Amino acid sequence: MADFGFNEHHQSEIINYMRFARSKRLLRLKAIDSCFEELKDSRLVEDTYTVDEVRDMLDGLQMVVRGEVEMELINTAHTNVLLLRQLFSQAEKFYLRLQSDVSELENRELLEQVAEFEKTDFKITNKLNQETSKLKLAPLNEGGVSELLNKEIAKLQEDNNKLKSRLRTLESQAMSVLDEKAKLERTLKDLQRTQGEQKEINNLEDTVAALTEDYERSLSANEATQKELKESLITAKHELLRVQEQLSLAEKELEKKFQQTAAYRNMKEILTKKNEQIKEIRKRLQKYEPDD
Repeated sequence: MADFGFNEHHQSEIINYMRFARSKRLLRLKAIDSCFEELKDSRLVEDTYTVDEVRDMLDGLQMVVRGEVEMELINTAHTNVLLLRQLFSQAEKFYLRLQSDVSELENRELLEQVAEFEKTDFKITNKLNQETSKLKLAPLNEGGVSELLNKEIAKLQEDNNKLKSRLRTLESQAMSVLDEKAKLERTLKDLQRTQGEQKEINNLEDTVAALTEDYERSLSANEATQKELKESLITAKHELLRVQEQLSLAEKELEKKFQQTAAYRNMKEILTKKNEQIKEIRKRLQKYEPDD
């Protein structure tokens, strides 16, 4: 059984078309046979004919047969155009663009397969196709196809709108994350600045310790020097208290900001994930809204 690579339905359609073509061919052959019979009945009534009479009969027969063959060839070409029109019309309803290779129409191997199919498979499946031909598919309803396509388009538009809304939400969240990131960066800078102030406090403590040590060594000095050193020590202690108070406030602020560093890391991870999600959504959106 010849295999053209079609499913059962399309195989049946080919058989129906070949049956139609064969019936038209048989009718045209009968017409040509009738031309010869008419010539025999109307002109061949004598026993002998001259050369001119025979030539005249053959010329007349040639014109009639030529007309019949030409009419059949023209009708076949036009019929094929109508068949292609049906196929293209059905394809366009589904936004398909069919193509044909005219060179394959003269493929001798394929033509032999068609001839073999007509000789064998066509006869074997003739009875089966007579039964299946009764179960004709309903013609494509333009309204139904349009309704199906409109539903599909509406669904795609709805999905597109949902994706747009989701994208706007993610962009808003991303902006919030970016703002939080900026705040955390400022907090980090403040923390680094506070660490610098801590170093300055340590230096002041070292200075106070040195002054205390000098004060203890200068106890034996005169009262003026001793008083001056005492005042310097008091001033240094006041400065130390002031700096310690600032240090206490800075430590509290540092502790509060330091507690936010974990949130900073978490928000940074969230920002990275959101950026990846935005890229993925934009890639998906390009399938539905390609750039002009």
